[in-house]
Amino acid sequence: MKQGVYVRFTIILLIVGFMIAVQYNTVQKPESRDTRDMWEIRQELSVEKELHSELLSKIRDVNQTITKYENLQSESPAQALNETLDMLRTNAGLTEVTGPGLELTIEPSLEGQALGQEVTSISPDLLVQLLNEINRFNGHDVSIDGKRIIHSSPIRDINGKTTVNSLIVRTPPFLIHIGTETFEDAEILYNHLKSSMIADDFFIDNLTLTIEEPKDLIRVPAFDQTIKNTYLKNTSKGD
Repeated sequence: MKQGVYVRFTIILLIVGFMIAVQYNTVQKPESRDTRDMWEIRQELSVEKELHSELLSKIRDVNQTITKYENLQSESPAQALNETLDMLRTNAGLTEVTGPGLELTIEPSLEGQALGQEVTSISPDLLVQLLNEINRFNGHDVSIDGKRIIHSSPIRDINGKTTVNSLIVRTPPFLIHIGTETFEDAEILYNHLKSSMIADDFFIDNLTLTIEEPKDLIRVPAFDQTIKNTYLKNTSKGD
């Protein structure tokens, strides 16, 4: 009986001691405070506001499309279906797109060439990083070295060669074309890329990323390969 009491008393003391130690560490080491200056916080807030505005714009576009489809469906179901299919094909990257946008050039840096550092390929991670920056600011339609990027496009290393859609990306120089919905979107994307650190990341790999000023007419080719359906399959009638 006494042994059981001693065991319980010991456990209680251990718990109390642990709580005191935690409290002491909390007092000695308070939670780290946000040391960012006001300018950094304002910049991050501005980016979040832009993303929020873009989401609201996309919601409005979807609502307009639904309203248009409902009106056409009552008047001309065939026309509504055809327009919906065209829109889906465009959004999926299966059609060529022309309109405002940007042209980027990736080429070996002069400094690297002067030092005899030969560039044989571009890192897939670097291309993915650039693509993420583009997607953040309404770069809807993108082609890398003439290869259209769609939702399922893999960018990876295959046998030491960087590939897009399983096609080898040529050794720099090559072009990247970006299509945007409006010229204003192209200007926003241009300003973001110019102010970001992405060009420095390319320079580390002995590459130069040249961002041309926005253009009224950029051509982004269609995705011309077979889209693989990993999870969808044909079923017979009645299944």
